[in-house]
Amino acid sequence: MVEAAMSKDGKSQIQFPVVFTAGFRFFFLFAGLYAVFAMVAWVFWLGVHAAGGAFLALPINTAPHLWHAHEMMFGYTVAVMAGFFVTAVPNWTGSNEAGPAFVMIAGLVWLSGRIAVGMSSVLDPLLVAAIDLAFVPVLSIAIFGRLAQLSQLRNVIFLFLLAALFIGNLFMHLEWLGWAGGNTEAGVRLGIFASAAMIAIIGGRVVPAFTRNALNRAGHTGKLPASHKWLDRVGILSALLAVLACLPFVPEQVLGLICLVAGGVNLARLFGWVGLKTLNNPILWVLHVAYLLLGAGYIVYGSSILFAVLPETAALHLLAVGAVGCMTMAMMTRASLGHSGRPLIAPAPISIAYVLIIAGALVRTFGTQFVEYYTVMFLSGGLWIAAFSLYLGVYFPILTTPRKQK
Repeated sequence: MVEAAMSKDGKSQIQFPVVFTAGFRFFFLFAGLYAVFAMVAWVFWLGVHAAGGAFLALPINTAPHLWHAHEMMFGYTVAVMAGFFVTAVPNWTGSNEAGPAFVMIAGLVWLSGRIAVGMSSVLDPLLVAAIDLAFVPVLSIAIFGRLAQLSQLRNVIFLFLLAALFIGNLFMHLEWLGWAGGNTEAGVRLGIFASAAMIAIIGGRVVPAFTRNALNRAGHTGKLPASHKWLDRVGILSALLAVLACLPFVPEQVLGLICLVAGGVNLARLFGWVGLKTLNNPILWVLHVAYLLLGAGYIVYGSSILFAVLPETAALHLLAVGAVGCMTMAMMTRASLGHSGRPLIAPAPISIAYVLIIAGALVRTFGTQFVEYYTVMFLSGGLWIAAFSLYLGVYFPILTTPRKQK
């Protein structure tokens, strides 16, 4: 379907497909599509190797596990962030939303990055880096002017976190270019911990606020969600320090200690938000569970570094799949309903999707302690694919058809 963009005098201009008429429509749709595609590709590669086979050639110019990590973070997750920021920042600032032309251009830049990285074995690595690294600056430029307003200075921290994402991606490309060695893991960690910090900030605002609003609408007269400024500040500060501690020259023990603090404080924040009162409302409880996985993810990761309770890669997935995967799914499903004029009620398949993605995170994090590696990978990957397939089945028509009129 298409909609006409309107000029200031009310006259019809270019006809754009509905999917380009709002940032959340394009990026939430394509994030879901790419979440399925990228995981299917990864699981397929694992399956061939588990069966004793091998590929004569690959279209990517890096190890498949690094492509997987890169695309889950700098492909899928960054697309969700784009959809969120392009939609939310105009609401925060009272300014106009990004127009269809910008959404189309930004979407093409993002998609070009996915193609370039996916075809990196036949493209010049410098060209691949230039194309893939272009997206975060495009997104940052689009929101910088709005966030630089005096009333929005507290939100400028998001530009720092977007810069951290850019640097993480840059680290990976520098190694692929052969210009710097040993930086790919640091790049992945920067991406994950920058995303986790965004959850600590945004989740700390919306989880108690959405819960309080829902309880008030339901006529609840008991205890409401409560936040404490000192806990909020320490929780956010520790999350930001964890981002800085991901830099290659910082001893990993420092990151481990900061993670233990970040986990403990952010769990303390969560306990004041009366999450047990949301158990009958999936679109609310999933936010609480995602934040729970954030705090637990920090603690498990810090413990893996300091006390070797789990392999570092396994522990990292509680943040990557659990906190980031679950929160991005939660925000996409909620925001898409609200901004398309629909009630904030999660359809039954989406409630199942929430459970699947949480299960996938737990299996990937702890499964290899009990079951052999490939079984864990196929099961956790399958749960992720099933969750996002359900998301696409429900939300494809929501994201590609005009807003419902009240």
